[in-house]
Amino acid sequence: MKASLGAGASATTRLTVGGDRTIDFLGENARVYATPMLVRDIEIACRDLLLNHLDPGEDSVGTRIEIDHLAATLLGMSVELKVTIAAVDGRAVTFDVEGSDDLEAICRGRHQRFVVDVTKTEARLAAKAARAGLA
Repeated sequence: MKASLGAGASATTRLTVGGDRTIDFLGENARVYATPMLVRDIEIACRDLLLNHLDPGEDSVGTRIEIDHLAATLLGMSVELKVTIAAVDGRAVTFDVEGSDDLEAICRGRHQRFVVDVTKTEARLAAKAARAGLA
C-alpha cells in the first residue's frame, strides 16, 4: 500500500441505469435500479479508488456492506456515487458512500474492503480448492 492511502480520499463515479441494472419482476413500467446492482456498483467504485493507492500485486476484496437504498431510480436516469475513505486500519479500509440520481438521494452507507496480495490469495484459494476436491 502506498503512503497516499488515507482517510479523506474520495472519488465520484457516474453511470446511467441501463436495463442490465434494473429489476424486471414488476414489469416493464417499473424497471428501476436493482439493489444488488447498486451494491455491485458501490463495490467497483470503492475498489477503483483503492487501486490508485495500492502497489503492484495488491488488490482488495469486499468484506462488509451496509446500505440504505432510499429511492427508486428509473431506467435511463443518471446516477452519481461518491465514495470516501473513512478509515484505514492496517489492510482494512472503510468507505462512506453517498448516491444520488438526477432528482434525489438514492443511497447512503458504508463499505469495507481488505487489501490482499494477489499471489498469496491465489495460493490460499488453490489450497482450499484442493481440500474441497475441486482442484
